[in-house]
Amino acid sequence: MEQVAQEVIAIGLMSGTSVDGIDAIAVRLTGGDRDLAVEVLRTETFAYDDALRSQILAVCGGAPLAAQDWAALDDAIAIAFAQAAQRIGEGLPAATLIGSHGQTVFHRPPDGIAPLGYSWQLGRGAAIAALTGIPTVSNFRVADVAAGGHGAPLVPRVDAYLLGHPTERRCVQNLGGIGNVTYLPPQGTGDDRQWETGVRGWDTGPGNVLIDLAVQRFSGGRDRCDWDGQRAAAGRVDQTLLDQWLRDPFFEEPPPKSTGREHFGVAYLEQRLDEVIAAGLGENDAIATLTELTAASVVLNYQRFLPTLPDRVLLCGGGSRNPVLRDRIAARLGGQIPVQSTTEAGLCADSKEAIAFAVLGYWRWLGLPGNLPAVTGAQRAVPLGELWP
Repeated sequence: MEQVAQEVIAIGLMSGTSVDGIDAIAVRLTGGDRDLAVEVLRTETFAYDDALRSQILAVCGGAPLAAQDWAALDDAIAIAFAQAAQRIGEGLPAATLIGSHGQTVFHRPPDGIAPLGYSWQLGRGAAIAALTGIPTVSNFRVADVAAGGHGAPLVPRVDAYLLGHPTERRCVQNLGGIGNVTYLPPQGTGDDRQWETGVRGWDTGPGNVLIDLAVQRFSGGRDRCDWDGQRAAAGRVDQTLLDQWLRDPFFEEPPPKSTGREHFGVAYLEQRLDEVIAAGLGENDAIATLTELTAASVVLNYQRFLPTLPDRVLLCGGGSRNPVLRDRIAARLGGQIPVQSTTEAGLCADSKEAIAFAVLGYWRWLGLPGNLPAVTGAQRAVPLGELWP
């Protein structure tokens, strides 16, 4: 379906690798891509109930399920997403469409063995559309994967048109469960399509996932994350372990590249904690070293794979609220490059990913491409998502 650009009310729904809950946002969108304008109407995060979150984390960790249990989990996630859409839209003008990322439970990048990748998100769009009565776009990653891409990261084209700058080179660094970067060259005054070919992006490695898993392990599940980086600030970084961890092959791999809990998950953390125990480190030292791993891997990716270091770094995602992580990124960049949040650039850091999937759903509605082949490795630019009337 190809539509003429118009003002629409769109709802964006996103739950990331951290499985913290469903980030929901209602936005008013106008324009197409180059003239895209976004007005945020309401944003809120709706937590999963504990039982559903535990089941999602279990299957992300490789727990087997019978077919009927997969179906039940898919339905439960779709119902939770539909309820989030209904709640975020209460009292607002009727939504034209929903862009729902769903919940990733498995991600396998293409490689020499499997030339086509695979990315699986639960929370089927057909059910969300039926439950809400609102046309829904879902399954955003499959079209890029079918075109030979990684299906990730998908937000760089949205970042480009919402956070690009006429003269600055910018890195938009998402610090969700997994970290990913969008590199934006200066827009200048030339042709936008030509400028777009210089945009780059890839997954940088762990964001919050290892820190969160360690905190949950040490607290017996009482805490979900290192609030304000307090435990990292109280610990000591073990440089020997950090140097060893940074030799992980993923950090050496050139873009396009993507990753997930399949690599940086529970099994990976257990190996690192065995090394922490062998080194005689305390819990806070482990969290400090894992936090430094995220900061160091972000900057290492910049140094190895960017054409030049950025003039400014804009953080988003849950990790943008961790002052220790932010300060360590800034320090590893030499202390001369401003490290801020996307909120300071006019785009809410906590909701940016949900905004992106509202926009990608809108672009699918308009028949516009959503991926950047130079980012994902796809053979061509394609509209993203399946539209469920």
